[in-house]
Amino acid sequence: MNSKETCRSELRIALRQLSDRCLYSASKWAGEQLVGIEQDPAKFTPTNTRFQRGSSSIRRRFRTNDITSTPVTGMSYVSTPVLEEDEVIDGDFYLLAKSYFDCREYKRAAHVLRDQNAKKSVFLRCYALYLAGEKRKEEEMIELEGPLGKSDAVNRELVSLERELSTLRKNGTIDPFGLYLYGLVLKNRGNQNLARTVLVESVNSYPWNWNAWTELQSLCTTIEMLNSLNLSNHWMKDFFLASAYQELRMHNESLAKYEYLQGTFSFSNYIQAQIAKAQYCLREFDQVEVIFEELLRNDPYRVEDMDMYSNVLYAKECFSALSYLAHRVFMTDKYRPESCCIIGNYYSLKGQHEKSVMYFRRALKLDKKYLSAWTLMGHEYVEMKNTPAAVDAYRRAVDINPCDYRAWYGLGQAYEMMGMPFYALHYFKKSVFLQPSDSRLWIAMAQCYETDQLHLLEDAIKCYRRAANCNDKEAIALHQLAKLHFELGRPEEAAFYYKKDLERMEDEEREGPNMVEALLFLAQHCRTHKRLEEAEVYCTRLLDYTGPEKEMAKNMLRGMRSESSFPSMDVENFPP
Repeated sequence: MNSKETCRSELRIALRQLSDRCLYSASKWAGEQLVGIEQDPAKFTPTNTRFQRGSSSIRRRFRTNDITSTPVTGMSYVSTPVLEEDEVIDGDFYLLAKSYFDCREYKRAAHVLRDQNAKKSVFLRCYALYLAGEKRKEEEMIELEGPLGKSDAVNRELVSLERELSTLRKNGTIDPFGLYLYGLVLKNRGNQNLARTVLVESVNSYPWNWNAWTELQSLCTTIEMLNSLNLSNHWMKDFFLASAYQELRMHNESLAKYEYLQGTFSFSNYIQAQIAKAQYCLREFDQVEVIFEELLRNDPYRVEDMDMYSNVLYAKECFSALSYLAHRVFMTDKYRPESCCIIGNYYSLKGQHEKSVMYFRRALKLDKKYLSAWTLMGHEYVEMKNTPAAVDAYRRAVDINPCDYRAWYGLGQAYEMMGMPFYALHYFKKSVFLQPSDSRLWIAMAQCYETDQLHLLEDAIKCYRRAANCNDKEAIALHQLAKLHFELGRPEEAAFYYKKDLERMEDEEREGPNMVEALLFLAQHCRTHKRLEEAEVYCTRLLDYTGPEKEMAKNMLRGMRSESSFPSMDVENFPP
């Protein structure tokens, strides 16, 4: 069996098993990867059964072949046995409990299975109790502090669940799904080391549960933790590593993994979205826009990840495209947090910041841990000059994810607005540590060093140099480097950076005061160092301008004509 057929067979079985255990997000993920595998044209007729991007009809043939191994081209993978089912033992009770579960009646579902001892029933009972505790916790949070407030509400089922699942694991009567739930409980209880160990056991024995991989990834906050995991060599491990690399800001390594996986999952929308996410972090906005346009053509009702697309359109100031996207998600599902976030971005781009905040708050009512909404709402409060509210929003964001560099950067901006550069510098350093390839963060830190309270110009120069090496698209760093070196009495270094800045402006066909400043300085510098021909070139270019710089250039040309022996242009007859 070739690699694509193997993956397809495994995913078909896993999809049914995950759905049967009410792990619907993991089941959805498995289904998306299943249809992302290119069909074999030798077995399926192209017009009826082959999956094509953009096709509205996807037909699949399901098989129940036993799975003996999971090879992918070029690598050898471990054998992964099929999970044995035990639904015959208490099937009727399980079906009733599953119906209650699907109706969100978690306590009733757990009660139906109270005397059932099969592994499948034990998992669903414990999972129902866990979700019942989470549901009650959310209700208490709203009752005690309001939809956006903090509270000390906890899941009251965690202690009893930890006790029961620990006993089952010690007795060897727990299945991979029970291990996943045990790891989830341990994580919520703060026992991260044991949670990692238990989740590794879960994914090694049943690698197709993406929920377990996701929880494991959230516990790997450093590359050392990731490398210490003793994971079986299954093809699902590649998906996990690609996602983990992305969270650890190893974007190039993540892209390499996803491009490798595309060899098998050629039409996976999930992989395309993750590639877009990595390129977004690398600020390759044009490529990200192309990918999301393709995703929407193939999946027109997709809302997931579209908030990232709206961020790209916002950054590029694409009013019409962002308006169309906001209308599209509003008509698809207006009560998704992503939809509210997209609409909030749309109103922000229009300058309607109060309305934008309203939609970000609505997103947080739907999902209190929705990181993007907290960060973007902080940005809006900064625009509205409401710095206390901005600080609170950014702090909520870093509480959810301490690795969110945008929130740390926002905190730095807020404290800078309040005239507190020492605090601002502290937060800018945190943001640049998390995202060292973003020139904007280095520039913000440099500007902080330049303030009157700090006035650490040498440190500012170091930051501007880093920004210039990080593809400074705003074209700030080179100009500031030139000005700082001139201020510190280093004309040669200033001339070097003015010349580099001038070359960049010429390449990008930009005009403006920075070009005038660079031409004036270089003309004066070359004249001082008796490089008169070069100085004349800069002065000649200044004659095209209409401000005082034109008269200064004419005066320099007259002075150089008297100083030099070579003929110069007739500046007296140049039109005023």
